[in-house]
Amino acid sequence: MKHSQIRVLIAKPGLDGHDRGAKVIARALRDAGFEVIYTGIRQTPQMIAEAALQEDVDVVGLSILSGAHMTLCPKVVELLHAQGQEDVLVLLGGIIPDEDAAQLKAAGVHAVFGPGTSSAEIIAFIRTAVASG
Repeated sequence: MKHSQIRVLIAKPGLDGHDRGAKVIARALRDAGFEVIYTGIRQTPQMIAEAALQEDVDVVGLSILSGAHMTLCPKVVELLHAQGQEDVLVLLGGIIPDEDAAQLKAAGVHAVFGPGTSSAEIIAFIRTAVASG
């Protein structure tokens, strides 16, 4: 861990404007003691990777409900790696089919959280993954 507090960037890539879930998770993470940066809706992969670099985050959490996850998530991972951020944990939340989740993990996404995942489960996953990373 690079900081005394785990730093998490929450982003909504693509044209998806439904941000309630992202805001709920952002608040839960903040309440759990994480430092949270929320970029807002309609972010490009380039904007997300740049914000992750500028904010020196430990985790990038992507929230996608638009169905564009197979294009946007691998691009974010690719851009993070291109700027030397291979150690940044990339998480995805949204409605993601199981077969897509497996492909996304193979492309560098560390975990996929679907509807109904408790915030406690996400918090525990981040704490464990960042501590062991």
